[in-house]
Amino acid sequence: MKHRILATAFSTAIAFYGCQPSPNTASHTGTKNDSNSIACPPGSSKLDIAAIERVTGMKGVEKNGEYKITVPQNDLKVIVDGFRIIPAMGLGTWACFTPCADSAMVMGDIVLTETDLAPVQQEVIRQGFSITAIHNHFVRNHPNVVYMHIDGKGRAESLAGSVKAILDKVTESRGHDPKASPADSVANTLATAQLDSILGYHGEMNKGVYKYTIGRPDVPLQEHGIPVSSFAGFNTWAAWQGTPEKAAVAGDFTMLEDEVAPVIKTLVENGIEVVAVHNHMVHEEPKVFFLHYWGTGPAVKLAGGLKAALDRTGAAKVR
Repeated sequence: MKHRILATAFSTAIAFYGCQPSPNTASHTGTKNDSNSIACPPGSSKLDIAAIERVTGMKGVEKNGEYKITVPQNDLKVIVDGFRIIPAMGLGTWACFTPCADSAMVMGDIVLTETDLAPVQQEVIRQGFSITAIHNHFVRNHPNVVYMHIDGKGRAESLAGSVKAILDKVTESRGHDPKASPADSVANTLATAQLDSILGYHGEMNKGVYKYTIGRPDVPLQEHGIPVSSFAGFNTWAAWQGTPEKAAVAGDFTMLEDEVAPVIKTLVENGIEVVAVHNHMVHEEPKVFFLHYWGTGPAVKLAGGLKAALDRTGAAKVR
C-alpha cells in the first residue's frame, strides 16, 4: 500500500511538472521573437525604388509606397479542361517589396515547372529567403506547374539582388526568359456588366481575361509585424474567360480560420471545384488560409456560386 501511494504521488508530480512552462521557453504572448519581426515606426518607411529597378533590371508598379515586379510566364502553354491559361488567368510570377523603417520585406509567388522546382528552391535558400508554401493552382493542367511562395526581409537593395538571382535561376532552368515569349490572349464574350451586378464588384479586362481583385480591409493582417496589403497578395480574386454558355473561372479565396469550412462547402455545393487549400505565409497574424478553385459552365451559375461563397467571408461586409 505504501509503495502504491508513493508511485501515485510520483506520477502526479511528473504530470504537474510537465504542464509547467519551461524557463527557457519564450512566451507566445505580446511581441513575437525578434528573429521573426521587424519594428516599423510609423511614417519612417520609404523604398529606394530606383535602386530596386537598377539591381533587378526590371520595371515594376508602385502603389501606396509598395513596389511590385511581375514576370508573365508567356512561355508556358498551359491547358486546363480545354481552356488556355495565360498570365492574367493566374500564370504570373511576382515579388512585392514592402518598406519597413530602413529595411523592407519581400513576399512573392514564383511559377515553376517540375524541372524548375529543385534548382530554384535551392537558389531561394542560398539567397537567405524562406519558402513559405509550395502548391498547385489547378488540376488536370498540362504541363504541370507549381507555385512557390517566398519571404525575405532586410535592406531593399540586398533583397532586390536576391530576387534577381531567383528569377535568373528560373531563366537558367528553362533556357530562356519566360517573359520574352509573345504574350497570348483568350476569347471572352462574357456579359461582364451582368457578372458585376451578381458579384457586386467591378473587374478589369486584360487580354481576354476579366479579373476581380477583392481585398480584406476588415482584417489587419501582418507578416513579421509588417502590414500585408491587397497589393502584396492578401486578396480574393476571380479570373474569367469564355462565353456566357461555357465560361471558365479560376481564383483564390483568402479566409480566416472560421471561414474555411463554410466557403469550401458553399463552393462545392455550387459546382465549383476546390483544387487547393493552403497557407501563403508562416509568421502572419492573424492566421489566414487560401484556397484555389476552378469552375466551368454557364457564367451566371458560376457567378452565383462565387457570390454565395463571398458572402461567407468578412469581405462581404466591407464593400
